[in-house]
Amino acid sequence: MKSIYSLTLCGFLSLVVLLGTSSCSSTRTAAPRPIPAARAYTPYNDYINRYAPLALDQQRKHGIPASIKLAQGILESGAGKSKLAKEANNHFGIKCHRSWTGGRSYHNDDLPNECFRAYDTVEESFLDHSYFLKQKRYQRLFKLKITDYKGWARGLQECGYATNKGYANALIKLIEDNRLYLIDKENPKRLYTYDAPSKSVAPQPKKQQPKKEKRGVHGERPAYIGNELLYTIVQQGETLADIAREMEMSERKLAKHNDFPEGYPLTPGDIVYLQPKRSKAVPPHYEHVVKVGESIHQIAQTYGIKISALYALNRLSEEYVPNEGDVLLLR
Repeated sequence: MKSIYSLTLCGFLSLVVLLGTSSCSSTRTAAPRPIPAARAYTPYNDYINRYAPLALDQQRKHGIPASIKLAQGILESGAGKSKLAKEANNHFGIKCHRSWTGGRSYHNDDLPNECFRAYDTVEESFLDHSYFLKQKRYQRLFKLKITDYKGWARGLQECGYATNKGYANALIKLIEDNRLYLIDKENPKRLYTYDAPSKSVAPQPKKQQPKKEKRGVHGERPAYIGNELLYTIVQQGETLADIAREMEMSERKLAKHNDFPEGYPLTPGDIVYLQPKRSKAVPPHYEHVVKVGESIHQIAQTYGIKISALYALNRLSEEYVPNEGDVLLLR
């Protein structure tokens, strides 16, 4: 996205007034609610709550993001309900291959009566999946940050884990819909219930961190205009709360403008809109061809469109997974 103008913070405040948006009233941010997922309930909550500790343990020991392991488990095993998962405890669809000397289970897949690995326990399946990803084919993935679930999802597809062209995007959708990225960070705000502290144990006091100096209204923060909207760019180490504080906006409002679910991880270079997004893209953007690893949210942010509008324009349900090569209307 090309920036048309670069504005100082003062210029941004003036523009907001002209647009009829108030940004000079400070609003206290509500405390995060202890809910287990982005929606009140999803069919995958039981699976996530049951296996999140196991996935996190594997993350610590083997360096594979817990979000990726859980998303793959959900996708490959139908959240533990597939015949292969029930009969053979195989949650990742790993086939026997020549080197396998363990148990075997036969099921129809790409070919009839294919050999899949069988395990005595689900724990063995999770561990073997970690060993499987340590093959030379997947080594480049371990150079990624543990929180880079998008890079891992794209890499798994590019390295041939699955033949489905929508595999990476399906993983990303599962992770974002169920906020599995929180688990990669070991759930610091206890937004998930799977590892909620026992009521009998007194909560430990938080360590006091030295406060970082923030740029206020007397400082300058670059703001830009693109897609006929005001936006800013996330810098290294920033959170949505940091940006909201600096712009003297409510964090809740800023999250709503950008379709950010609670706890959504920002990365340097991300776009954060400072006013509500549009219901359609501005010309000359009429359609978008989906690339590997793109989510609906990412596409909506690129063109400054509300996610709900993007679904409506294309007559899609919220269950839609964008596949590589799909063409989405933008207006």
